[in-house]
Amino acid sequence: MNPRRLLLASPMLLSCLANALAQISPGEQAYERYRAWFTQFPPTQQAAVTPEQYRAHLQSQGLSAAAIDEQIRLIREQGPRAEAQRWNRILTSPKPTFNIQPNAFLVDMAKGRKPGTALDVGMGQGRNALWLAQQGWQVTGFDPAAEAVALAQKNAASLGVRITTEVTTREAFDFGESRWDLILISYAGGREVPAQIQRALRPGGILIIEGFHRDAARGRSIGGGVVFDTGELPKLFPDLRVVRYEEPVSKADFGQQM
Repeated sequence: MNPRRLLLASPMLLSCLANALAQISPGEQAYERYRAWFTQFPPTQQAAVTPEQYRAHLQSQGLSAAAIDEQIRLIREQGPRAEAQRWNRILTSPKPTFNIQPNAFLVDMAKGRKPGTALDVGMGQGRNALWLAQQGWQVTGFDPAAEAVALAQKNAASLGVRITTEVTTREAFDFGESRWDLILISYAGGREVPAQIQRALRPGGILIIEGFHRDAARGRSIGGGVVFDTGELPKLFPDLRVVRYEEPVSKADFGQQM
């Protein structure tokens, strides 16, 4: 029985994806301000960050107790929706600031492999899911950004391929057991559900991950879920055998203008 394998890459450069706060709702504004503050913490520290730390930060900015309570309420109630809306704006823009071509590392590693079942975690508008489907893979993808997922389905119809999609989060998705021949996580985290991912791979299957190195996040507003420390990724998946791991200083695959 062939071992399951882990293929990893971690480029270190990136440009910020900015949104104009004046064009979004108060809840989204509150979330964006929180996100900009939160992402200043190193990825390894973000899980320990508490609401009280943010409360203290807002106090240092001179906000009243009532204003702070309102900001925290908005973040708690509207944070997940605000994050999904942020990605809807980014991923469905008529002038995308991200790479709409398939991930180069995926293309390199998947070419020549016998097509089977593939899962695209955090699929966005489907740039990778569509390429896999065109190569003959049976593709399932999910993302919490509903408009981006709808665009992926629209593009699949235009290309004459079929993909299965779901609007959900990593935490809520049912990965199953021994279900996938290929799992792709391209700038979409992975730290949150390593056990589920390892169980979900079939024997002989591969996990392909690409994300940002911590050095790329310094001074920039990047969510910690897609940022990794040196040597961190292989340790997240101890049941898999690493067959390729890189930490190149190079242009990030996700962005066209990075």
